[in-house]
Parts: sequence; C-alpha cells; structure tokens
Amino acid sequence: MSFPDLPMQRLGLTAAAVMAVAMVGTAAAQSMVVRSTGPSAGKYPTGAKLKSTDKLTLVAGDKIVLMQAGKTRTLSGPGTFGATGTVQASQSLGGNVTRMLAKGPTMRSRGGFSRDAGTPQPADLRAPNLWLLDYREGGTFCVADPATLMLWRPNMEGDTALEIESAGKKATVALVDGANFRKWPVDVMPVQYGTDYRLSGGGLAQPVTVRFAAMDNIPDTVEGSVDMLMVKGCSPQLNRLVDTVSEAEAGQG
Repeated sequence: MSFPDLPMQRLGLTAAAVMAVAMVGTAAAQSMVVRSTGPSAGKYPTGAKLKSTDKLTLVAGDKIVLMQAGKTRTLSGPGTFGATGTVQASQSLGGNVTRMLAKGPTMRSRGGFSRDAGTPQPADLRAPNLWLLDYREGGTFCVADPATLMLWRPNMEGDTALEIESAGKKATVALVDGANFRKWPVDVMPVQYGTDYRLSGGGLAQPVTVRFAAMDNIPDTVEGSVDMLMVKGCSPQLNRLVDTVSEAEAGQG
C-alpha cells in the first residue's frame, strides 16, 4: 500500500498538532478534588477525578477545592457547579508557589521579623517549601532527601529544644534565637519509613506524631506534586501547597 507523498516537514507538523490537541483535550477533560469539607465531603472525597461533564451539587456548609491544569477553583455550597472551568494554561506560577516546589529550599533565617499590624503572626505562617518539616503538623510527611531533612518553626524568637522519641530512642534538637531551621538529627535518629516519631517541646502546645513516607522522585509541577502527595497520604504538605496556589491566584503571592 502506498501513501501520499507529503513533505516530511509538513508531516511532522501535522503529527505535532494532533498530539497537542490530544494533550489539551485530556487536560481540559479532567479536574481533581484536592480539598473537601462539609456535609458532602463523602460524596466528593479528596483525590476524586472528575470529567468535564460531571456536576457537583453542594449544600450549605460545603467547600470543595478543585485543581485543573495546575490552577485551583473553590466551590462553596449551596448550588450546582460544573466540574471544569476556563483555565489559562500559560499563566506563570507565583513566586511563593515556585519556592514551595523548589527541590533545594534556601536555608536562611527571616532576619528582622517584627509583629506589625500587617505582618502575619507566627501561628499563621506556613513553611515556605514542601520539603521542610513544619513540626507543628502531625501525620505523614513525604521526605525528599532523608540526609538533608530540615525541621522548621514559624517563630524564630528565643532558644528552644525539640524532643524526638522513637522506638525507645531519644534525641534533642536545639533551635537558637534568630533561626527558623535546624537539621533533623540523622546521626542519632535516622529517618526510617513507616516508623512513628513523637515530637514534643520546641514551643508545641502538645506532642505531635510524625511518620515518614519515601518518594521515588520529586515532581516539578503543581499537579504532579498534588498527585504524589495524595497517593502517599501526606496531607499537611498537600494543604500547604493548595493554600499557596490559591493565594497566588488571588494575587497574594
């Protein structure tokens, strides 16, 4: 069988165009529930994938955050909403989102922190990078690199000591005045997956328990990170990323 004699350049462009249309169609056809609260949370659970034709019927008190093509969309009940909306795929990430996804967080203190009226209080601040362990947050934490895992606190004022206990072993981490970061004590308390670590002191109102999850690779996109964090069950990091993306879209970061 013979085929029409088309110039190779034209054939290549045609194939590329078909692939581009297919990819756009796939991206536009699906959105994902990344946060679900309220009476209908069980109906639209976090992680649910929705087709473009799906409708969400919400009641009073419902709040659903959807992600499509790296952007978030918040739906509040009561009402009926389409699963997808118009998305500008060319929109660039905000600076805070870029820093949140960076594989190598900058280890520096926030010098000159003051509590002016317009400055968020420490309790309202979040760690600026996904791979910093905000030790206020219990639950499963996805570790980018066990050898360089860093602890983070929102309040850099004063000296304090964080106590870590696991499997009968104890370690103390000193956080000094003027610093937000301190390396996890891998020499005396190696990072082990599937093991509970009890953290206390360090300014915590009550102890928290952290369990680490391993990753094969670190995604470099918002959607890839959301997928990975959901699969691993790393809810604190997922919430951190979703909040940062939502603020960036609202022009706050």
